Amino acid sequence: MSGTFNYVKDSNNIVTVTMDMSGPVNAMNDEYIELMSATIERLEAERADIAGVILTSAKSSFFAGGDIKNMLKAVPGVDEPALFAQAESIKGMLRRLEKLGKPVVAAINGAALRGGYEICLACHYRVALNSPAVLIGLPEVSLGLLPGGGGVVRLVSKMGVEKAIMPLLEGTRFKADKAAAFGLVEELATDTDDMMAKAQAWILANPEAANPWDIKGFKIPGGDLRKPNIAQMIQGAVPMLAQKTKGLMPAPAKILDVIANTLRVDFDTALRIESRALTSLVTTPQAKNMMTFFLQMNQVNGGGSRPKDIAKSKVKKVGILGAGMMGQGIAYVSALAGMDVVLKDISQDAADKGKAYTEKLLNKALERGRMTEDKKAGILGRITASVDAKDLQGCDLIIEAVFESVDLKHAMTKELEPLLAEGGVWGSNTSTLPITLLAEASAKPENFIGIHFFSPVDKMPLVEIIVGDKTSPETLAKAFDYAQQIKKTPIVVNDSRGFFTSRVFGTFVDEGAVLIEEGVEPVLIENLAKLVGMPVGPLAVHDEVSQQLTTKIVATNRELNERLGDDMNVDTATGRMSKIFVEEYKRNGKAYEGGYYDYAADGSKAIWPTIRERFVKPEIELPNLDIKERILFRQVVESVRCLEEGVLKSVADGNIGSIMGIGFPPYTGGVFQYINTYGVQKFADRAAELSALYGERFTPPALLLEKAAAGEQFV
Repeated sequence: MSGTFNYVKDSNNIVTVTMDMSGPVNAMNDEYIELMSATIERLEAERADIAGVILTSAKSSFFAGGDIKNMLKAVPGVDEPALFAQAESIKGMLRRLEKLGKPVVAAINGAALRGGYEICLACHYRVALNSPAVLIGLPEVSLGLLPGGGGVVRLVSKMGVEKAIMPLLEGTRFKADKAAAFGLVEELATDTDDMMAKAQAWILANPEAANPWDIKGFKIPGGDLRKPNIAQMIQGAVPMLAQKTKGLMPAPAKILDVIANTLRVDFDTALRIESRALTSLVTTPQAKNMMTFFLQMNQVNGGGSRPKDIAKSKVKKVGILGAGMMGQGIAYVSALAGMDVVLKDISQDAADKGKAYTEKLLNKALERGRMTEDKKAGILGRITASVDAKDLQGCDLIIEAVFESVDLKHAMTKELEPLLAEGGVWGSNTSTLPITLLAEASAKPENFIGIHFFSPVDKMPLVEIIVGDKTSPETLAKAFDYAQQIKKTPIVVNDSRGFFTSRVFGTFVDEGAVLIEEGVEPVLIENLAKLVGMPVGPLAVHDEVSQQLTTKIVATNRELNERLGDDMNVDTATGRMSKIFVEEYKRNGKAYEGGYYDYAADGSKAIWPTIRERFVKPEIELPNLDIKERILFRQVVESVRCLEEGVLKSVADGNIGSIMGIGFPPYTGGVFQYINTYGVQKFADRAAELSALYGERFTPPALLLEKAAAGEQFV
């Protein structure tokens, strides 16, 4: 063990304990238990000579939380007693700290999330650095867990149910100023010296400090279950959670149970109940999947797919071609990140409308107090809405977001690529067209790359970066850095038609259309899709994409088959349904006359009756399980094909991309983790069964069979 909790006492007898563990961050592991235990023993031994204690960190973050890699190793039915004992040990130390009889202050110099903030809650006072690096909260629910170091019990006891319930159930992360406004920290500091001075001043002014729950006569703010509004809130949260989670994620229900028990029993009993609840979650498949996803996210965001040994770059000026839905979104996130943006379209009116989208979003932020007029003006001032190609001169990056036509994209590349700065990158926002084909028009194909955004750009956190046959590692690195500059998570894939996300997303929509053709009730299709964790059903998604666009994609794919000499199957259920909708009924999708659904002015929707009249066969009785698994398996099998073909470069990229780009259920951990949890051999057998029953689209790929035969997982 090379880490330390540095222990220094000043002339005022205030002890500063600076946590500096051996890893890159401070974390609740065996090393922490040893260091914290020794520190508390020393504090207790020297209590008479101590005025107070300041806890801070030598790392750029304050404290990261529990050791996820360790928790992932826990074996169900075996390790629960050890997990419970560890939780109780950690809690016991924090109880000793807060009952030291001396004021204890957390000086929060960086992110204090999960166990990090639980340590802060056990202190008597919290001073945080007012810095963008400071994030505060208890987001354990996003890992399939709950705060098991006293977080649920202390937050409810500190704030009351009404205030604490949503941050716990939603895992809200607060920036420093928002944390202070919400009451998670008591004071903000301008710099490290100011933070330490404020901590010291509070200790000297509060020599008898104690947490409220340790003072006789303590009552939880806002009341307990004896108050009707609190009882109603707890009761009302149960069906709300059931509707939201569909019973697929146990953590929110466990959190609610601990909240309710905190209102019923004494503080220390509530802490033990919390430990039991955490223990019951750690070994669940959902928690293991979501923790795996978290680690893979860190891998991806840490540059796992970025070429090594290439210096970081920053885009200063970006050009965007096309001010439609995608282009205007890219302009917004780029300007928000501090770049100068040229938003070009063929008419000034269209370019101005594209810029107005940014103004609309900024006005919303202004109304909610998240934006100032000066900041708004600065961001808008970075966007030049233009029809003049000359404005693109000197761009570090140009992204075309025009209609999906090879000829159009080729023409734009030939005309405008020369305006790039030396070493500048040309990016295409295409969702389906091969990057290598598009790069044929480029004088510098090594600087050509796919940068596929998702709609709406301002909300969707993913960017899919597509590497063409001639794309250089330097260009990939620049595109990766740009994605991170605009605060998106980048996955990197190799070139193919549809790449990864569009291919897999297409199978989800297509399976819905296949089920319609088979005569299945559309409401059943939609509901079963949501019951397995998809955010919306495939029919509603198809309407969103639009039937009209689907017919154009089919035409484009036929054209590509001719151009490339490919034999890609373009006769899909999705295409057949869209042709019927568009040609026979003039129903082009949600934004037009409707599609599978009729859309009312009040925002409600109902299945278009003609769907039932023409397609539903009452005699059809497919098992609900088959429908559910067809919806998921179709996407997973296609993902395995992408990995097998080398389109996907890593399992992590596939898992991250499937959840963040396609909407695959989060509790699964992603498409490949879904196989691991299902059991690789079991999944392969079930896929073969579905193939025999419903078609070769479910046939297990060779890679899947190889993994099953070798007893290997997808890692």
